[in-house]
Amino acid sequence: MTFERPLFLLTLLVVPLAVALYVLADRRRMRYAIRFTNLDVLASVAGGGYRRRFVPLALFLLALAALCIGVARPRHTTLVPRDRATVILVIDVSRSMEAKDVKPNRIGAAAAAIRTFLDRVPDRLQVGLIAFAGDPAVASPPTTNHDLVRQSLQTIEWFPSFGGTAIGDALAAAVKLGQQAVGGPSGNLASATTAAPETQTQGLVSILFLSDGAQTRGDLEPLEGADLAKAAGIPVYTVALGTPNGVLNFGPGGGGGGFPGQFGGRRVPVPPDPETLRAIAVRTGGQFFAAQSAKSLQSAYSKLGSRLGRKPGQSEITYGFLAAAALLLVAAGLLSAPWSPRLP
Repeated sequence: MTFERPLFLLTLLVVPLAVALYVLADRRRMRYAIRFTNLDVLASVAGGGYRRRFVPLALFLLALAALCIGVARPRHTTLVPRDRATVILVIDVSRSMEAKDVKPNRIGAAAAAIRTFLDRVPDRLQVGLIAFAGDPAVASPPTTNHDLVRQSLQTIEWFPSFGGTAIGDALAAAVKLGQQAVGGPSGNLASATTAAPETQTQGLVSILFLSDGAQTRGDLEPLEGADLAKAAGIPVYTVALGTPNGVLNFGPGGGGGGFPGQFGGRRVPVPPDPETLRAIAVRTGGQFFAAQSAKSLQSAYSKLGSRLGRKPGQSEITYGFLAAAALLLVAAGLLSAPWSPRLP
C-alpha cells in the first residue's frame, strides 16, 4: 500500500497522545475513588466488568487511526482496465471438436467458456473472434460490443470444419487482426514475418488460442506463427482442450458425420497436442492451460477474463478507511454509555 500524501501519516501521533490523556484522566478518577469512602455505593455506580470499559476507548482509537490513514490518501496496487487493449479469441472448429469427452462436446464447452470470459473482461476491452479448421475465418472483428461476439458464438458450430487443423495460419491471422485493431501494420501474412518487437501492438494485444488437436495442414508451422506473435510483442495464451483418450465416432449418429467407405462406423482417436500449444505460449510469453473437462476450461477462461485487458495500477482506498472509521465511532458511542464507569 502506498500513500498520495505520506506526510499526513504524522497525524497518527494523536493516537498515543489520546492514550496518554486517557491515562491521566484515569488516574484522577482513581484519586477521586479513594476519597469516596462509601465503597458499596461506589461499586453500584461504577458498573460491571473492569476490562470491557476499555472496549469503547479501543474502538475510538482505531477509528482515530483509520481517519489519520484516510487523510493520507492510501492506494493499493491492483489490475485496472488498459486503454485500447484488444484480445483476439481463436477457436478450433475442426471436426474433432465434436468429440464428447468434454461435455456436452468440445465445441459446446468452448463456446460456454468464451461466454464466461466475456462476462469477466472490462467493458471497454476490444474482443475479436477467429474460427479455424483448415483455414482461419474472422467470426467477429474486434469490438467493444461484446454482445456481437456472443451472437457470433451461436453460429460457431456451423463454420467450415473440413480440411484439418492449421494452427500456424490461425496464429498469423490473429496477429494481423490484432495489429489492425490497434492501428499497427496490417499487410499480408508474408510481410508479417518482418514485424518488429516495437510495433504498436506491444502491450496492447493478447491472443487466447484454443485447439484440441495437432497441426495437420497450413502454410505456416505452429512455431512459425508463434514467432510472428513474438515479433509483434503479442503474448499467446493457449488452451489444449480434450482428454488423451478422446475419440470421434464417424458414422450415422456418431457425431462425426458419415463418409461411406472411408470413415463410416469408425472410432478415430482425437487427442489434444499440449506440447505444441505449451511451446507456443512459452515462446510468446503467454501461459498454457490444459483443460480436460468443461469445469477446468471454465476456470481457465474465467482466470484469463479477470487478467487480460488489464494492467497493474493504483486504486485509491480512502473511502474504505473513512467508512471503517465511521462504523468504529458509532460502535464506540453505543458501547460507551452502558460499559463506561459512572461516578457521582
